[in-house]
Amino acid sequence: MKTEVIFSPAGFAPLPGQDLSATVCVVFDVLRATSTITTALANGANAIIPVATIPEAVDLRTRQPQILLAGERMGIRISAELTGGVEFDLGNSPREFTPETVGGRTIAITTTNGTVALRACAKARTTFAASFLNLEATAAAVLELAPERLLIVCSGTLEDAAYEDTLGAGALVHLLPDAMLADSALIARNLYRLEQSDITSALGSSRNGRRLRANPTLVGDLAWCAQVNLFPVTSILGIDGRITKGPGSV
Repeated sequence: MKTEVIFSPAGFAPLPGQDLSATVCVVFDVLRATSTITTALANGANAIIPVATIPEAVDLRTRQPQILLAGERMGIRISAELTGGVEFDLGNSPREFTPETVGGRTIAITTTNGTVALRACAKARTTFAASFLNLEATAAAVLELAPERLLIVCSGTLEDAAYEDTLGAGALVHLLPDAMLADSALIARNLYRLEQSDITSALGSSRNGRRLRANPTLVGDLAWCAQVNLFPVTSILGIDGRITKGPGSV
């Protein structure tokens, strides 16, 4: 299993035009989209629909009024000012996605980077949304699939690499000892091994972590997203564009 890591949007932007039929993709947006998606599914959501833009999300609500709308721009819940009048039900804080709020519901979500990265991988053999919260479950599912190529996609921050996503990618590589590692995977794995003793502090030192620490209503997301293997859940993007629980989920 040849294993590579893409660190930023410049790396995943060309993926829709590539042949990914033999590739398994694992997307990390640790702070916070893939952590939020994992939490929502673990708390009983039926499905998550990642969309790239606000108008796509609003259009889904128009056609399916029962759908919950979730997402952020610049880290803050999308307001009616950005949509032309539609207030989003949820932001991108995983702590909002409680069983009482999301149980049995379908959620359309759009975020600055994470949902764009997921959509870029839509043509892969299988695409997982991964986080520290479901790390072991994701690794086990990847090993079960035994793909020719594993592509770990870090969503990044705006156009840049994100420290927390690189750590997530490295944590996954750490659990795949028999993989043939490209240098990108080796970099991510070695970085994770330096930081693995205190993931919360590592996330807090990142650009996104500092932003969350500066916001009293969002600072709790850091500790939430740093929990390792909280949920025995895999999150798989289907050919219908919906993310649902995958193999190995409890």
